[in-house]
Amino acid sequence: MAVHFDNGWNSEVAVGNIEAACTKLGFDLETYVVNWNEFRDLQRSFLRASVIDIELVTDHAIFAVMHRLAKDRGVKFVLSGTNIATESVMPDAWVWPKQDWRNIRAIQKRFGTVPLMTFPHDSILTFGMMRALNLGCTYVQILNNIHYRRDLAERELSEELAWRDYGEKHHESIFTRFYQCAILPTKFGVDKRKAHLSSRIVNGELSREEALAELASPACGPDLLAEDREYVLKKLGFSSSEFDAIMAAPPRPHDDYPSLGRLLHWLRRRRDLVREARLTT
Repeated sequence: MAVHFDNGWNSEVAVGNIEAACTKLGFDLETYVVNWNEFRDLQRSFLRASVIDIELVTDHAIFAVMHRLAKDRGVKFVLSGTNIATESVMPDAWVWPKQDWRNIRAIQKRFGTVPLMTFPHDSILTFGMMRALNLGCTYVQILNNIHYRRDLAERELSEELAWRDYGEKHHESIFTRFYQCAILPTKFGVDKRKAHLSSRIVNGELSREEALAELASPACGPDLLAEDREYVLKKLGFSSSEFDAIMAAPPRPHDDYPSLGRLLHWLRRRRDLVREARLTT
């Protein structure tokens, strides 16, 4: 069974890729469509909070939906696309722990107007039991069992499943594309391509010179950027002046608001130490 979390921002290419893959491979597709009224207000809240990881709300919900469906359907294994090859480099300052439901609730309480009645979520205890202790289902990072390369995967997907390229990593989402091309560079001084390309250099897919050449050009052209800005602002209900004020506001750390960030970072460090100890014994 393939699971898709639909947060309202799918590009046409993304929808086509999902349909083509599931049809070709004979997968049952389970699509969870989020309550748009709640999700829209939550994204507005995170933008107004001036925190960097606006995608926290989507990533948290994706895991929660998978946990819920696995439990309801009696599924014992979840195949994860997480992989060291293309995701080994990412500064901690650019993201926030995805398990931090407390941070999501706090920001929504501070800036939101719509109660989160149906938004899929998990507590830190549920995340821990499902992910660390494998209670309920086991996560299998299947791509770490092979020498995974993005370039070869793209070619095979194109040849076998009629997959269409959507550009940079995660640009299958219109919001994420605008977030990575406009919000992050302008407000936070972050170009996520530096992390994505660095991972591919480490993996032997690119040379440093090739990566620098790619960084020399913008991830989104001016026409696409203008088109995405108009679409995103209209869909989220921001005027141009309101959004410009949000972009001009200084960034704030996630833990300016109630969070479990320190605990989650501590737990991750302990987990990594245990893994390192196992590898050296």
